[in-house]
Amino acid sequence: MRISLFTFVFVLTGLIMAAPLSVAHAAGDAEHAPELEWSYDGVFGTYDRAALQRGFKVYREVCAACHSMNRVYYRNLSDLGYSDAQIKAIAAEYSVTDGPNDEGEMFERPGKPSDRFVAPYANKQAATYANGAYPPDFSLIAKARHNGPDYVAALMVGYQDGHGHEALEGKYWNKYFPGHVISMAPPLMEGQVAYPDGTEETVAQYGKDVAHFLAWASEPKLEARKRTGIKVFLFLLVFAGIMYAVKKKIWANVH
Repeated sequence: MRISLFTFVFVLTGLIMAAPLSVAHAAGDAEHAPELEWSYDGVFGTYDRAALQRGFKVYREVCAACHSMNRVYYRNLSDLGYSDAQIKAIAAEYSVTDGPNDEGEMFERPGKPSDRFVAPYANKQAATYANGAYPPDFSLIAKARHNGPDYVAALMVGYQDGHGHEALEGKYWNKYFPGHVISMAPPLMEGQVAYPDGTEETVAQYGKDVAHFLAWASEPKLEARKRTGIKVFLFLLVFAGIMYAVKKKIWANVH
């Protein structure tokens, strides 16, 4: 029986696409993170500045103890609605190693808006030793998987007992984590971070706010790209109309 080239390519493509799914299923039976609504969804969506500031507060007071954000500068906080004075004050709370000075020695100074977010550990080895596993950098964590913000928000509320499984020492059970066993202890608890704007101080709200902040960190130019896309679409729409009118004018006598 002869098989056409089209049929062969179609079957081969299906097998290639199915292989990752089989591997992912074998890796663990983690529950799928619930899909949440985000203010930046859709063509006209934008980041919620209040949510971004709350998420940054959660990151500063909780997540920053272990997780770095090496691709983000303090000056970028202007996107969250902070003033220059507020950004300078935030940066100055951190100590930055600089130098060498005139004597050839490194020295410590207060942070500046032009500095990157200060990492909690000097290097990857120190972070791994202190935590038992390397806490990943958060700069692009929302892009690490499909629907990353949904996954981050779900992970914060996914901690449970082992459901009859014997817990390993220093490990925890999370229904949304692949394989369920995670090295990170539950990072949040009710009322842990104070919200001055009166937003409810629950683990679910903390998780959604920090996920919103991490989504911005991974795509800080999202709103600008959407605005540009809308302008380009409108330009092409008008241009198409003009070209159609020109075509009708040129070919009017022919028809």
